[in-house]
Amino acid sequence: MKKVAVNNLFFPKRPFCYVSHCILLTFYFLFFTFYFSKANSTGHNTYFESPLEGRWDLTLYNSGKSYPAWLEVQHSGLRTLVGRYVAPGGNARPISKVNFTDGIVSFSIPPQWDTASNDLQFHAVFQGDSLTGNIIESNGKIFTLKGVRAPSLRRNSEPVWGEQIQLFNGKDLKGWHTSGKNQWIVENGIMRSPASGSNIMTDQVFNDFKLHIEFRYPKGSNSGVYLRGRYEIQIVDSKGMEPTRDYLGAIYGFLPPIEMMAKDPGEWQSFDVTLTGRLVTLTVNGKTVICNQEIPGITGGAIDSHEGEPGPILIQGDHGPIDFRNIVLTPAK
Repeated sequence: MKKVAVNNLFFPKRPFCYVSHCILLTFYFLFFTFYFSKANSTGHNTYFESPLEGRWDLTLYNSGKSYPAWLEVQHSGLRTLVGRYVAPGGNARPISKVNFTDGIVSFSIPPQWDTASNDLQFHAVFQGDSLTGNIIESNGKIFTLKGVRAPSLRRNSEPVWGEQIQLFNGKDLKGWHTSGKNQWIVENGIMRSPASGSNIMTDQVFNDFKLHIEFRYPKGSNSGVYLRGRYEIQIVDSKGMEPTRDYLGAIYGFLPPIEMMAKDPGEWQSFDVTLTGRLVTLTVNGKTVICNQEIPGITGGAIDSHEGEPGPILIQGDHGPIDFRNIVLTPAK
């Protein structure tokens, strides 16, 4: 077979060409390295970070009243923004796409608990650390809105616990007040809401704390304990259900328990909860079901969206009969 001389850029025939050849290869290497890195930094195949991303504490206004809401925006894939929205009522709803062009934010989401057929419409102007705009709900009701970036609530040190406080004295409702007309009574050392009515909350407000609380509900009833008045631990007749974000032991709409620990209706049950910043640990009937998890934002039914402020212990009384006893809180110093 005839030998073929390979004479090209990569295999020069003459030895004295090797030096210049190496210089040329180095040039090509540097050129292509720069080219591809530049393409990756400006091309369509790279992730971009939007200034809108993050969590937003919203306040909605209508007819002289204010209502809390919450928004989270994050990227999905290369160029799409998605998110979650919490209205004044209900749980966190997914947003399939958040539109953000020239400082204008918009999205729509289908109705949740109402019977209207229209989508909720969100429109706002982004200005660094604020949002201003309006929301048109599924029923056509219009709210103006203001939003600020939610605080991180990260703590720099472990809490030092103070003295225990008996929030319920077993005799009367001293230290508590309702959000409306009161239906709550005290019988035999039990704080009772015999029928749906107003929520009840402590006069005192708290930041970080440990809380022990015992409760009992009849079949099919529903209540909740709100930490700082903003984060609901769900109470609902749930024995035999799969643990989800909507059943007993969940941080409503956000964090499911790892195991369903609900007892039968009519039995006394307990929560032991530790809240530091956004981090929550919850034990239900002796079993830890949420361990040091972050609560992303307020849940539906919150008293307000001012997450950086202390708040009360609030008990839901508008979803059915419920009993409570042995309510003890240990605040952080």
